[in-house]
Amino acid sequence: MVFKLRMRSNINESPKSLPPAPWKLPILGHLHLLMFSLPCPLDGISQKAWFLDAPTTWPFLLVAEIILYNFSDIGFAPYGGHWRQLRKVCTLELLSTKREQSFRSIREEQISSLKEFVEALGSFSIIDLFPSIKLLPVISGRRAKFETFHHDLDAMLQSIIEEHRSSKANPKDSNDVTDDLVDVLLNLQDHGGLEFPLTTDSIKAAILDMFIVGTETSSAAVEWAMSEMIKNPRILEKAKAEVRQVYDRTGDVNESDLHKLKYLKLVIKETLRLHPPLPLLLPREDSNYWNEAESFNPERFINSSVDYKGTNFEFIPFGAGRRRCPGMSYGMAAVELSLAQLLYHFDWKLPNRMKNEDLDMTEAFGASGRRKRDLYLIPIPYHPPCVG
Repeated sequence: MVFKLRMRSNINESPKSLPPAPWKLPILGHLHLLMFSLPCPLDGISQKAWFLDAPTTWPFLLVAEIILYNFSDIGFAPYGGHWRQLRKVCTLELLSTKREQSFRSIREEQISSLKEFVEALGSFSIIDLFPSIKLLPVISGRRAKFETFHHDLDAMLQSIIEEHRSSKANPKDSNDVTDDLVDVLLNLQDHGGLEFPLTTDSIKAAILDMFIVGTETSSAAVEWAMSEMIKNPRILEKAKAEVRQVYDRTGDVNESDLHKLKYLKLVIKETLRLHPPLPLLLPREDSNYWNEAESFNPERFINSSVDYKGTNFEFIPFGAGRRRCPGMSYGMAAVELSLAQLLYHFDWKLPNRMKNEDLDMTEAFGASGRRKRDLYLIPIPYHPPCVG
């Protein structure tokens, strides 16, 4: 079979001017390069042949078909009218400034129990390389695993939706209560007059996008920011001093004063450059754009007009173009507030007399670019001098 494949490839070969690439294996191609830390091999390739792949439609993935309601969410929906409608609903109805404030109290609920789902979403299998071979998902057991995830998530989401429908059918003292995300989606389903019907599965997929994928990537950004600051004590002390200078008068860390944390914003931007929410959002360490590209240096953004909104292609932690993340503001608010809380209320140190330079900064293989090993730190409570 290998001989025939080789003969066929020789017959069909035509002269092509292809970019430089590393060596590949028969049949598997370059798959062996992606088995460990995904961004590293791609970054190495980009040093010889820079490329940026920004598909309008994602390839077939078994996990997206089963868990995300047959590609019904905004992340994996095929490009077209249905996807444009989903993005419009998310941008105008779910992620507006007013709605963002109402999400604050529940941004991190139910996430710990859904860690397996996020890991599954970011996993890669040979099944996804050969989707036409229908027996592979069954033989490997991945279909059964994903269907179990889907069943558990669907039961939870269905319960939430039924509870909201019941509350709307029997209103009591809810006149002064602002509609939450589920209420908004149900109202659009019943009275929105949308071009494409908003199905219950679409509502469930949107909830997964907002509270699972969004929160997971935000928490990963917080963990990376703390990791980089611990590894660079000067930066940690500078960020901590700024936060405490802003909030020491009241001792209450709130969103109203986040705009005063100029240096912390630089720390977050540098964290997103080195550790974007999705690890394939390259380039991020291109020496053509960044001095000492692999170093963590928040000061590089001082007096810089480069931002993360998708117009500066050397820095696109949330993507760019039509597939740019619609929840940028939502995610940044969560990251800024979380870091401000951590830096204000605690001093931090590594356990077991571990040295800062020995902290492992390896990235895990997955969708959200988390650390390969969890970050363990010792919190030391901080007592504000003027708050008694």
